[in-house]
Amino acid sequence: MVDATHISFAANDRSYFSLLKKEIHRMALEGGIREPRLNELDIVVAEMTSNLFKFGDQGEILAGVFANGGNPYIELISIDSGPGMTNPAKMLHDGVSTVNTMGHGLGSIKRLSGDFDLYSLPGWGTIVLSRIYNEPERKAGREPVVVRALVVSKPGETTCGDGLIIKKTTSYLKLTLADGLGHGPEANKAVNEAAAAIRVFPDQSPTDTIRFIHPAIKKTRGAVMNVLLYDFASKTWRSTGVGNIAVRMFGPNQVKNHMSYNGIVGHNIPNSMNEQVYSAEQYNLVVLCSDGIKTRWDIIKYPNIRKFDPAILNAAIYKDHARRTDDMSVVSIKIK
Repeated sequence: MVDATHISFAANDRSYFSLLKKEIHRMALEGGIREPRLNELDIVVAEMTSNLFKFGDQGEILAGVFANGGNPYIELISIDSGPGMTNPAKMLHDGVSTVNTMGHGLGSIKRLSGDFDLYSLPGWGTIVLSRIYNEPERKAGREPVVVRALVVSKPGETTCGDGLIIKKTTSYLKLTLADGLGHGPEANKAVNEAAAAIRVFPDQSPTDTIRFIHPAIKKTRGAVMNVLLYDFASKTWRSTGVGNIAVRMFGPNQVKNHMSYNGIVGHNIPNSMNEQVYSAEQYNLVVLCSDGIKTRWDIIKYPNIRKFDPAILNAAIYKDHARRTDDMSVVSIKIK
């Protein structure tokens, strides 16, 4: 089932930390994470919440479990709007502290994580990324295309009206970010009906994919969506969108906004649509956002962030631009 990738946990009340830790532990256990990784996870969560209490402002932890081809992992993203760090690398060294503690927190998180990243700006805040794999020795190798998704339900909803569908073959990688109209189960149904159509559609074409989905979701609320395909042989992007899914292409020296068609898939789409083609040599990073993210964002605000895991970029955009009254999605695709 297509649904939110992460659950948001507010981490600004110390009395709530034990419940937060138990809930994340439960998520991991149900997702296939086993001991001793669960014990390590508990330590990481404890260190994250401790840091948020000491240094953070408006602290939040995003947690998501991913199947990862039989080697599941849990991803934790700690976000705050605190004072930030002038020298993040130095703060990873044991014994370094700004508040007279032992200074082992960030170093412990890094040691216990299969993947770790840290991004911080003075006066802006800090993002800490930790992934804990069930079998760390089986971590996936270097992929030519890295996809990181952050999909979060509207507060108060138990299911998400946004969803990411990925289809990968030996020839291409095709991603569809869809936003079902409204919120909750009916919006989620539209996204999952679209996902079912995508899985059986044999063609590569993003435009033809949308045309195939359109009649398949006519009995639902409908959805806006963008279909993005990366062709491994030609090293090109091909993209078609209907509705207000924002797509922004980034290259070393240029930025381009992809233009979508007006309409709602399942209700009304243009009779004539053409997909746009972009060279991956010109644009090696693509970011897609649903309208749960405000449109006025720019990665220039985040110095050197493209050097970090794309999940850090997703979290930074989410931190500064999320509409907290809506489902929210940010997806980054990076060519290695």
